[in-house]
Amino acid sequence: MIFKNLKLHIDVDDPLFNTLYPLRVKKLSDRHWTSVEVAKLAAEYLVDKPNCKVLDIGSGAGKFCLIGAASTKGLFYGVEQREGLVKLSRRIAEKNKINTTAFIHSNITQISFSDYDAFYFYNPFYENIDNSHLIDSKIATSKKLYIKYSDYVQNQLKKTPIGTRLVTYWSTWEEIPLGFDLEFTGYNGKLNFWEKKF
Repeated sequence: MIFKNLKLHIDVDDPLFNTLYPLRVKKLSDRHWTSVEVAKLAAEYLVDKPNCKVLDIGSGAGKFCLIGAASTKGLFYGVEQREGLVKLSRRIAEKNKINTTAFIHSNITQISFSDYDAFYFYNPFYENIDNSHLIDSKIATSKKLYIKYSDYVQNQLKKTPIGTRLVTYWSTWEEIPLGFDLEFTGYNGKLNFWEKKF
């Protein structure tokens, strides 16, 4: 029902979508997972051609990828270092026959951006500098890691071709290199749509 509605472009609200998750994960939704509305807007912008390969940098519980895969003609890949969340995302995709998404258990520094066409970035490294609302305590966090991961993303984005699209949400823009122009913005400046011009 949820994914059928998304495919048919019928509105699905967050409380309904979040019923896919166990209570512990559902409780993290407001702080850590993209809302359905934002996910749809971002996915529609990023998928500018059929089979466009979109990477979600820090996919968490997989919400953005699941929504994007169900509502566009893109291919969505989520990279996440918490194995439990990767397994959960895979189970939801499999159970609901969402075949245009895949979830990778890895650290972002092991991922080459050259394998993808477009990128979604919902400030996945912020817990390294603000541990007041951690997802869990299963991974190490530190300011050094925040800098390391942000620098890695910036360096990978530098290597992407002209025309590459990027959406950032609640980002400080530290990871965005020169060459990406801000196309438009929403949600009081929190949601930003970029394209690489040079």
